[in-house]
Amino acid sequence: MNLSGKNILVVGLARTGVAVARFLTKHGANVTVTDMRRGEALEPFLSMLEGLPINLELGYHEPQSFLSAEIIVVSPGVPMDIMPLQMSRKQGRHIISEIELASLFIEVPIIAITGTNGKTTTTTLIGEICRKAGFATFVGGNIGNPLIELVDKNEKVERVVVELSSFQLEAIEGFCPKVAVLLNITEDHLDRYSSYQSYIDAKIRIFKNQTGADYAVLNLDDPIVSGLADCMKARVVWMSQRRELDEGIFYREGEIVFRWEGREEIIPTSGFRIKGVHNIENIMASLASTILTGCPAALARQAVEDFRGLPHRMELVREIDGVRWYEDSKATNVGSVEKALASFKEITWIAGGKDKGGSYAPLANLVKERVRCMILIGEAKERMARELGEYTVTKTAVTLNEAVVMAAKATKRGGVVLFSPACSSFDMFRDYEDRAEQFKALVRALPGGFE
Repeated sequence: MNLSGKNILVVGLARTGVAVARFLTKHGANVTVTDMRRGEALEPFLSMLEGLPINLELGYHEPQSFLSAEIIVVSPGVPMDIMPLQMSRKQGRHIISEIELASLFIEVPIIAITGTNGKTTTTTLIGEICRKAGFATFVGGNIGNPLIELVDKNEKVERVVVELSSFQLEAIEGFCPKVAVLLNITEDHLDRYSSYQSYIDAKIRIFKNQTGADYAVLNLDDPIVSGLADCMKARVVWMSQRRELDEGIFYREGEIVFRWEGREEIIPTSGFRIKGVHNIENIMASLASTILTGCPAALARQAVEDFRGLPHRMELVREIDGVRWYEDSKATNVGSVEKALASFKEITWIAGGKDKGGSYAPLANLVKERVRCMILIGEAKERMARELGEYTVTKTAVTLNEAVVMAAKATKRGGVVLFSPACSSFDMFRDYEDRAEQFKALVRALPGGFE
């Protein structure tokens, strides 16, 4: 794509918007950046654009800017149904995501990962395997660096591994990964989507442009994902923890078996550092994706065994007087919390935050069977109490600090305090990482015991 002289509008000025604006300016485009926010919220990003010939429209969206743009690049945090974008779509404007723009300049194989839960662990692990196999590898997208930064740096790369959210997939047109992975789908982001089906539709766009030369790695154990095979043009590679497969990748009594076109690789799980049912799923997706794209199975196994996992995912913070404290701030939806609650018994569960619109009902049995006390914070606390409060002792707290003190008093030796919010962080914290660090600091400050 020749960008020189084109009028391009960038909607949303967070990290992705900055990267896109810098890239477009470098390639000679006439760039306007618009964001409904202004002031302190944008200061860190504005400083990164100083000295560049960019027109800024902050605190408002100018309709004429949308109508006069030849291309509109939408950042992931911007809903696609805002009025200026609807108006632009009716006028035939070219609306794309940063992922779509970047992909136009990438010629090496792309492995793309989406799903409600497990994306970041899987994406990171795939990157580690590719590097272990000797490939110069870029890892980014919804984690780390925006994909457009790879293009802007013009570095040698042989594999691109990209995590994609449903938001990023909404505005792709020709984006086509060599391998597309869909780990699972459970209710999430219903505060943004009009229905659960709309969220599902956004997720499965990852397969939209694949052909018979590509691979679609699908989770056979997920009831929604397992029903998608008939709409795939790519070669489907199933993965399962529940059944043995003639072709695909599956778990069987302490080992992962990969079978494809007459080839079989057997990888024992005993040496893996990351544990849990959900991580077996992530590992299978990682192994299938990398072995299919040229990584030797022996090196893939070594990379998995070396992998220690990521912070803010079931992280043991401290043990105090026989009580283990776990931080799981990345658990921002019900599906991820299900796996967390299933991992322990005698739980004091701290949860809550900004409600995302989904039902908490799938957690009811786990709360009844495993949670001894539930402490709720944030905007969602009243709704969570209504839907789950009858199944266990339920308390509410105004602050996270208050919740931690209450949990310390409520939990007996041998129990577990689990901070797994089931909600986003934006009502009380900058992001899930800020929420995690504040929780860990509070736990580390606790004395050795409580009266």
